[in-house]
Amino acid sequence: MSAAIRPSFDDFPTTFRGQCFRPGDSGYPEARAIFNMRMNGWTPGLIARAADSDDVVTAVRYAAKAGIPLAVKSGGHSIDALAMPDGALVVDMTNFKEIEVDAATGRARLGAGVLLGEMDAALIEHGLVVPAGTVSTTGVAGLTLGGGVGYNMRRFGATVDNLLACDVVTADGRKVRASAEENPDLFWALRGGGGNFGVVTHFEYQAHPFPGTVSAGFIPFTLDQAPKILAGLRSYIATAPRELSVISALTPCPPFPFVSQDMHLTNALLLVVVYTGEPENADSVIGDLAALGKPMAVGVEPVPWTVANGLLDIIAPAGRRVESTGGYLAEMTDEVIEIAVNQAAAAPPPTNPMIPSATQNFWVLSGALKDPDESATAFSRENAGWFYEVNVNWDDESDDETYLSWAHEVFAELEPYFLPNVYMNLTHDLGAEWRKGIWGGPEKYSKLVAAKTKWDPTNMFRHNKNIEPGN
Repeated sequence: MSAAIRPSFDDFPTTFRGQCFRPGDSGYPEARAIFNMRMNGWTPGLIARAADSDDVVTAVRYAAKAGIPLAVKSGGHSIDALAMPDGALVVDMTNFKEIEVDAATGRARLGAGVLLGEMDAALIEHGLVVPAGTVSTTGVAGLTLGGGVGYNMRRFGATVDNLLACDVVTADGRKVRASAEENPDLFWALRGGGGNFGVVTHFEYQAHPFPGTVSAGFIPFTLDQAPKILAGLRSYIATAPRELSVISALTPCPPFPFVSQDMHLTNALLLVVVYTGEPENADSVIGDLAALGKPMAVGVEPVPWTVANGLLDIIAPAGRRVESTGGYLAEMTDEVIEIAVNQAAAAPPPTNPMIPSATQNFWVLSGALKDPDESATAFSRENAGWFYEVNVNWDDESDDETYLSWAHEVFAELEPYFLPNVYMNLTHDLGAEWRKGIWGGPEKYSKLVAAKTKWDPTNMFRHNKNIEPGN
């Protein structure tokens, strides 16, 4: 969109009580900042930071009358950077920080601007947890609407499996509630269908009793051991307790204080371990993982849950240039392992000695995550045994080709092994045909199209992995 035809939004309603930021305004760069700044040349025309749900209604009704799309920023953690599209009107939900907890029932109500670290800290004061993601700066809104996987998914399922209700502002500016009893078609679609159906202002979850201290940390191995260890993990996880979560990361070894300096930034296999079961069993479980090879060290210890759920913050810092893509694997086969390990050896080096810039992650998908029927939510997990992700992050535009070309080469080599369905939050958009498969079979996609057609017939909410309304 050229500057000459950009809307000025000068007629935006004066009844909007929150803050408004236009290019050139004081505070605009801070309001525009999001997790993935690779599209930092995009300049939204107006960022409207809502003070409350009535402000959201005002923004939606304005967009509906003008016949323009509306982007939504909650946590701003989307890989596609679509919280801040070029020239767009953005409703900013970051002031929606309410966290209400009923300790007796475990029911938790959160505003759409709450981040995972804020949710974890508030809930653990009551000895509770909602299964969510693995980076503390992620927003609960986008994470939930995409499905939600993390360290507790093997124990408690996906975030959407624990979602009870949503408060939504629809494309025609109405406030509605979505739950199993009220507007159940909308509720089904919101549990994994992304931001296609309206602006969710509040989420209600069923939280679970949870310890304040868990066993968490890293077990690094030299890269040459990776094929043996990944094959061993593949066998071990089949009988591992549901309280155990393991992410296997092929990455330069971070400068951990418990690892000798000569191994810092060397190519490694890093087991990211979180065990939330009985403390007396922790040493045995961690010992089993360490025994898969000869670790450089074992850096797993009792830590507060809020620390454990920020372990991966080091490899996902906000404000860098980011690319992430991947897919579901029915199995982590020997062929997949060989490709990933070979590509790890060829990965571009870090641009910051404290931040690994090129990482491949294998997430174990089993346990409670696989308990619900595939048709229960829009979020798909059918036949998925593992999630594979290749992630790169860097600072300078001049390095784009180096990191993007490697990430795309890795993806292309592994793509034949991926299932058509996928966890939408951990990959950039791969196009319309790809989107038709990511939620599962054609019946589920048709159901999503029907919900989109009913709740957003003009496709106002299109700045996302978009489901187009039907005719």
